[in-house]
Amino acid sequence: MTRATDLPCSRHARSRMQQRGIPPSIVDRVLRYGREFHDHHGAIVVMMDRAAEARLARDGDSRGVAIDRLRGVYVVVAADGTIRTVGHRTRRLRRH
Repeated sequence: MTRATDLPCSRHARSRMQQRGIPPSIVDRVLRYGREFHDHHGAIVVMMDRAAEARLARDGDSRGVAIDRLRGVYVVVAADGTIRTVGHRTRRLRRH
């Protein structure tokens, strides 16, 4: 997938990143290593799961505390490629 700095980011996503303390570098790692799910509303939710954390550790991009910081972060990307929102997952992701 592309880098977060290459994707257009909505104003809402930028404000949520700031409010929730999620820097663009974390969004970039989630987009590169995370697992994609369709939300059935035309967008893709990218989040870190155990397999994504294992890929990240295997590639040596992050270790220990940095991987813990990624746990539970999700990024919603619209069909046009715009990052719509970013957040921390506090509940289980519902899949239809």
